[in-house]
Amino acid sequence: MQEKPSKPLDGVRVLDFSIMLAGPYCARLLADVGAEVIKIEPPEGDEMRQRAPVRDGQSAYFGQLNAGKKSVALDLKSPEAIKLVHRMIESTDILVENFRPGVMERLGLGYEALHKINPRLIYCSISGYGQTGSRAERAAYAMIVHAESGFDLALARYAGDRDRPAAGAVFVADILGGIFGFSAIQTALVQRSRTGEGQRIDVALMDCMLNLLVYELQEAQFSKPMPRPTYGPVRARDADILIAPVSARNFEALRDLTKLPELTSDPRFKSVASRGAHWAAMMAVIEQWTIQHSADDCLAALDRAGVPSARFRHPSEALEDTALAERGAFAPIADGAGDFKGVNAPWRMSGASTTIGREIPAIGAHRDDVLARVLGMSGNEIADAIASGAFGSSKPR
Repeated sequence: MQEKPSKPLDGVRVLDFSIMLAGPYCARLLADVGAEVIKIEPPEGDEMRQRAPVRDGQSAYFGQLNAGKKSVALDLKSPEAIKLVHRMIESTDILVENFRPGVMERLGLGYEALHKINPRLIYCSISGYGQTGSRAERAAYAMIVHAESGFDLALARYAGDRDRPAAGAVFVADILGGIFGFSAIQTALVQRSRTGEGQRIDVALMDCMLNLLVYELQEAQFSKPMPRPTYGPVRARDADILIAPVSARNFEALRDLTKLPELTSDPRFKSVASRGAHWAAMMAVIEQWTIQHSADDCLAALDRAGVPSARFRHPSEALEDTALAERGAFAPIADGAGDFKGVNAPWRMSGASTTIGREIPAIGAHRDDVLARVLGMSGNEIADAIASGAFGSSKPR
């Protein structure tokens, strides 16, 4: 019988104090690779539980970010709740939080206080501008740092037909913050295995966005804005498609396929650099060919020629893509409203299982299990903690 693939972080315990998107995503990736992630949320639950899309009172948005975790609902304004957290910290490997800087310290849960309890603790803070500096305590959601980093104006420039940034609702900075936090935690775990010491990790969403602007920040230092390829739609007979003849070989194949004379005769298209500087003009020429064919026929011909191309699709179409299903991009997850598709982490490992956890925790669903197993509390001790107000108005579970 084939041995079941291991989980790389089996035996590693995480306390997840995070809310919204960046921190929960970071902690969920840790759960995907086997860590026991205990989500600490208020008695009324993480406010993301109310975010659309909601079915039968259950948020699929919340579910995607918190599948595979356990939930303990604590009233962190209660001294008894803080004492319970301090006890849990003794056997915790990693803490993830993304409150505004200073909040955890005011609760008695800052890095310095918890490091004294457990010097091996890896404490990851994700915030808009980092834990230090004049901007540290500013409120900063993803769209704020998108604007301030230069990302939005870079997109507007590349769009070519805009003089103001476009509105958006894809929170790139939050996902990057979660990924960079996850990556830094893995590095800290390796270092701890050598030194025995934990450490503080400080992830700033602003820094994440700056790392995304690899070309733009170098251009801003050394040259005026230069024309460069901007990968927009070209119109086929029935839909828009995207074509990206980036290399010389791609361009030659496209030229041979379309037999458009301008691609051979126009001096603007003679070299990779010149094509990049006149990309929009080149795409306008190519559109003379695409507009004569259906999108399916264009894409089939481009694929045969080895020219990178794609159809612009709705997210619902990606969910039904058989190639993505073969890849294992999605996995079933479940909450009180039933099953739906969750998105797996974007890597596969030959020696380990890293699939998203199936179960999405109800508010405080694992309280008694965690308190008994992690802290060794008896039923009577848990009842005393309930009476003390540690769990707010939560009921025994």
